[in-house]
Amino acid sequence: MIEIIEHGAIHEIRMARPPVNALNPELLGSLIAAIDAAPRNGARALILSGGEKVFSGGLDVPYLMSQDRAGLAACWTLFFEAARALARCPVPVAAAIAGHNPAGGCVLALCCDFRVMARGPFRIGLNETQVGLTVPDAIQYLMRRVAGTHRAEQLIVAGAMVESEQALAYGIVDALADSGEVVVMAANRLAELLALPSGPMLASRRIARADIIAVLESFDESDLDGFLDGWYSADSQAALRDLMVRLKK
Repeated sequence: MIEIIEHGAIHEIRMARPPVNALNPELLGSLIAAIDAAPRNGARALILSGGEKVFSGGLDVPYLMSQDRAGLAACWTLFFEAARALARCPVPVAAAIAGHNPAGGCVLALCCDFRVMARGPFRIGLNETQVGLTVPDAIQYLMRRVAGTHRAEQLIVAGAMVESEQALAYGIVDALADSGEVVVMAANRLAELLALPSGPMLASRRIARADIIAVLESFDESDLDGFLDGWYSADSQAALRDLMVRLKK
């Protein structure tokens, strides 16, 4: 589910659940454990990477559709814990996005310090409304933080997926590289941070990212209950069933 590749003091956490790194409890649990363990294992910075064509396809919808409400709640809780683990990681984290990155995969990338995406016809975005889901405010905040309030509203309400060049222009990603070079560029940018005086850099980073941690931690059980109520609404279930049909083709 997870591979660890060490680039000196920069450790790459690669999601490895073919074909699209769909996020299920096992992958999410492994990801949380790897993020938490990395600084203790000598990592001074992290790279989160995924597949060559798809960074992560987001939450595993077929798995979720097979669960009762308790199972859904458990999986979504793990997803938010993975987002929080990235947000509060004590060392810098870069997302190396070599392919498409919708929905939950986009959320994880937005929790990182910065994002390097593959140049070309690859798309990224919060497309939840396209599959019948409401985007919680805690997740909307992540997009507002990088793209601005009005732009984020337009993208989120439409469930838009934008190609890498547009994502760079909107601020959703911070740099583009050739598909095989996203990890290299991410590592180079992290190395620039690690060359700075460590104490001031890390302290400034904690201050700059405190808002992300606070917003994600504000998503509580009542918010999750409201989200799950929406999951079971008639129009959401119809859209999710349509998605299941498309996934089987």
